[in-house]
Amino acid sequence: MELVEIFETLVKIPSPSLSEEKVADKIIEILSENNIEAKKDKTGNVFAKVKGNNPSKKPLILSAHMDVVGDDSPINIVHNGNIIETDKKRTLGADDKAGVAAAIKLALEINSLNADHGGLELIFTRDEEQSMVGISGVEFENFEGEDILVMDSDKLGNFEISGAGYTKMTVEVSAPKGGHSGLDIGDTSRLNAAKITAELANLIPQGVYRKSDELGVITSINLGSIVAGAVDNSIYRAVNEKIERSKAAKFVCHNSMSNLINTTGYIHYSIRSSNKSYENELIAEIQNIINQFNEKYKGLAEAKMNVECHLPIFEKADNEKAIQNAKNAAKNSDIELNVRSFHAGAETHIYANKFNKNNVKFRPVLVGIADIYNMHSSDEKIDVETYKKGYNFIKNFFIEYNK
Repeated sequence: MELVEIFETLVKIPSPSLSEEKVADKIIEILSENNIEAKKDKTGNVFAKVKGNNPSKKPLILSAHMDVVGDDSPINIVHNGNIIETDKKRTLGADDKAGVAAAIKLALEINSLNADHGGLELIFTRDEEQSMVGISGVEFENFEGEDILVMDSDKLGNFEISGAGYTKMTVEVSAPKGGHSGLDIGDTSRLNAAKITAELANLIPQGVYRKSDELGVITSINLGSIVAGAVDNSIYRAVNEKIERSKAAKFVCHNSMSNLINTTGYIHYSIRSSNKSYENELIAEIQNIINQFNEKYKGLAEAKMNVECHLPIFEKADNEKAIQNAKNAAKNSDIELNVRSFHAGAETHIYANKFNKNNVKFRPVLVGIADIYNMHSSDEKIDVETYKKGYNFIKNFFIEYNK
């Protein structure tokens, strides 16, 4: 089977998150028909292995996810020159069936390569787009390989060797005395929690915290929301009256109670960092700001911070050999390699903190094997010429890896 044929075969099978069974079965069918061992694990991921012919070499691991953003509706493919897209009624699913198809194609082609190699280990995961249930259930102890190409970037030539973790931070402000907004408004001991919550939010950093290095932004913080004041009743009304999502925030604000002095406020942030020490430094700075705030309003109000790791940091591994292999493969594939960091989350972050059967820590890289546009939308499309070049890059990387 040719690369585009495999891709279109998989794309035509709807596979929204946690409903990937049919596409998983098709993957196993294609591989099994070509005498490649493939099976589902206990989580529903597909694991496959192509045996090497040189036991002194380690297998290369290829990873991609089977689920797509979308539903179970039919996928109608449209060809527009070098572009593959849909009829605009739903997503295409190139994210990440382009990666799945490329891994399958290389597995089918391995036996024709005139070179010694250590083989391939393939892992196709479920539910990357929603909750990462699949990667969380991968049986990492079954892998012999150490280097992983996670084929899930949207730009040909991207070779992303580190990535920011995702930490959630919530600050809770309490000014418990409260009171009536008319009768008690002159009592200076009754602080309005909404007002001082806004004051605190203004003191906490926003945006890039650590300037970019040669790989990209290192550490940043972003304010997600401020929820403060007497909004409980209006939230309850919005839910029960089934207010449209686009109008819900305005409804809650307009219908909140303004005749009392507010007692609670919440501020929610995301912190992204590819360097743990910088992240800790930022959190410590915010804690110091909160401590000063609490000292200022001692006996009248108090702020508390809660920090929760949502996705661990993907820190750069010692993989200079992989970078050199990629440079050679890019040259042989006529593509421009972009070695960089990325300021977002992916399955690389999980791999980077796990160990194989020999208790060796994985060295993942996020790779772009095609130009994919407008992912997660009905206007999603893939450029076939870049896809073919991307596949050649993966193939040439495998050859370089086994030299």
